[in-house]
Amino acid sequence: MDLSNVQNLPLLFFERARAHGDKPFLWRKVDGIYRSLSWAEAARQANLLSRALRARGLQAGDRVALISENRPEWLIADVAVMAAGGITVPAYTTNTVDDHRYILDNSGAKAVIVSTAKLAQRVVPAAARAPSVEFLVAMESLSEPPRPPIRWAAWETMLSEGEKQPDDIEATAAIRKRGDTSCIIYTSGTGGAPKGVMLSHGAILCNCQGAIEVLKPLGLDDNVFLSFLPLSHAYEHSGGQFFPIAIGAQIYYAEGADTLVANLAEAKPTIVTAVPRLYEVMHGRIAKAMEKMPGLRRKLFERALTLGKKAYEHPGSLTLGERIENKILDILVRKKAAQRFGGRLKAFVSGGAPLNYEVGLFFTALGVRLLQGYGQTEAAPVISVNPVDRIKLHTVGPPMHKVEVKLAEDGEILVRGELLMQGYWGDPEATARTIRDGWLYTADVGRIDQDGYIEITDRKRDLIVVSGGDNVSPQKVEGFLTLEPEIGQAMAVGDKRPFIVALLIPDKDWAFGWAKEKGKPEDLVQLVGDKDFRSAISAAVDRVNRRLSAVERVRQFILSAEPFSLENEMMTPTLKIRRHVIRKTYGTKLDALYEGRG
Repeated sequence: MDLSNVQNLPLLFFERARAHGDKPFLWRKVDGIYRSLSWAEAARQANLLSRALRARGLQAGDRVALISENRPEWLIADVAVMAAGGITVPAYTTNTVDDHRYILDNSGAKAVIVSTAKLAQRVVPAAARAPSVEFLVAMESLSEPPRPPIRWAAWETMLSEGEKQPDDIEATAAIRKRGDTSCIIYTSGTGGAPKGVMLSHGAILCNCQGAIEVLKPLGLDDNVFLSFLPLSHAYEHSGGQFFPIAIGAQIYYAEGADTLVANLAEAKPTIVTAVPRLYEVMHGRIAKAMEKMPGLRRKLFERALTLGKKAYEHPGSLTLGERIENKILDILVRKKAAQRFGGRLKAFVSGGAPLNYEVGLFFTALGVRLLQGYGQTEAAPVISVNPVDRIKLHTVGPPMHKVEVKLAEDGEILVRGELLMQGYWGDPEATARTIRDGWLYTADVGRIDQDGYIEITDRKRDLIVVSGGDNVSPQKVEGFLTLEPEIGQAMAVGDKRPFIVALLIPDKDWAFGWAKEKGKPEDLVQLVGDKDFRSAISAAVDRVNRRLSAVERVRQFILSAEPFSLENEMMTPTLKIRRHVIRKTYGTKLDALYEGRG
């Protein structure tokens, strides 16, 4: 399957839709049951919506903001905008009114497509204050439509309007070149105001081709994806939408984080792309379930983990007896574990942040293929990924197809290829700092082994440099901390300080279990102030410190009962912590730890 001659993304979609016709394509829960939309129907709606957008004045290069949860209409709207010559500007559903206004103003969006009346409550006020916005399209009926001068129309109205327009959308789409801008994806703002990353059709197609080459050994026919991450994130936009389109796969849209396990069983996906936090949560849930297993089942599960880890870390080291035992455990343990993920999973793919080695090893020992990759929004976004037949869990794999990677003198990872962004929207200075002589300066530091695999060692922007001059990766420290059952979330700090300190959020389930056992109140606010509770958390920190180098060890910590979340803006929609926001809330208390007042 070669995408090198594909001119743009909407033409790819319409060609695949013709090939698959009435076969099921997009699946969404309706009245508690997954129902499908065929390729032909999705193409029909994309065609009509695109024609209606043009009739309402959308011209080549105009930006259209797309604000919706993951659903079939998201994909249809995305394709429709691009086919009309517009540029899609995805925005997170968790954005505030001010966040939306920033993106609308910064991008100069001409139109807005929003899904629900609830989301519109934050979108419409932002659109009303954004002078560039002329009209709005609502996927569902609005309780309070926007006032003039903004025009608005319902989804079905737009489709009806499209039927009255000339059917020339594919001819219109054919004007768009591979190097034209397809979308502007705003970074999630882990360290400040988000920047709009301009991605060409070719950049995303390059990513899709790379994914094809990686997953080809697993078979590219009859694949099913479970879309969980926000489609407004480059990782899901490329890997969870356009890659499935490229290979003619079906897409199920997950309902949310709380129902993900159930959705896995219902969708029975072959490929799942997600961030490490999801795999950490799944790891924790499985570990807790293991603790409650009857004696024999638990022993079998633990034995499967032991032999699975040994087989991965020391290839060829299993004795004949252990190999036979391991094969039996495939049936008794691993086959049953596979049913938890739907029963036909070919691979989990992890990206967006570093994957803790122990988490990767856990799934590998259970017989679940977990491919860690690496990328950035500025690279559309995937740069490298582990191949299916030779996984190195401590690495992010070799560069993808037609992607060049080299190291700068200080070890910074530099990337070149068609996948690179065209620049930051309206910010030539930031673009010039990030792309130099055709190379993307990633701000990630790493090394490349003899097989060409990339290992990320630090992130220059997040890197903690303690006052003694030593470098510490906060993600590594935080990853070890959150593997402990007592700790739900963590943030390590210590830049220009003599040692590392941390803010810890206790795991709620563990905390309430501890409280019940000790006869304490099951109230997290009270527990974080309890001396005995703090001692229990301190014991967990001590266990972590024994696995860290002297300079990485957490010397002091504070506890909080309020978890990092989307609601308090301490997490991005892709579950990364927003360090600058957390510092604003807890900075004084963390600084006090260095003065003996913590």
